[in-house]
Amino acid sequence: MITYLILNVLFFLTLIMFIPTKLTKPSKAWWITLVGLLILTAIFDPIMIHLDLFGYNEAKILGPSFFGAPIEDFFYAIYAAAVVPLIWNRVGEKDQEKKSEKNEKRR
Repeated sequence: MITYLILNVLFFLTLIMFIPTKLTKPSKAWWITLVGLLILTAIFDPIMIHLDLFGYNEAKILGPSFFGAPIEDFFYAIYAAAVVPLIWNRVGEKDQEKKSEKNEKRR
């Protein structure tokens, strides 16, 4: 039986693919984004659960909830705040490398 916690851990393991070689301290903008996503999760997820747009199997959640949303639900906000900038930076690095290669070929 797979629980939402195990599923969340498996998703977090995908972050390993995107971790840069040089880690930097998260910026103020990142912290603001994380807090914003958590607040939006706390507001809208209980509403969507109450409207039966989606739900959680009670046997597979840890139990504690905030504002009617299981704590596992907040994982997705944390994951999004972590993985989107990592992917963005990885793609940006590749674009920068391509631009450098084009500039070298022009010379």
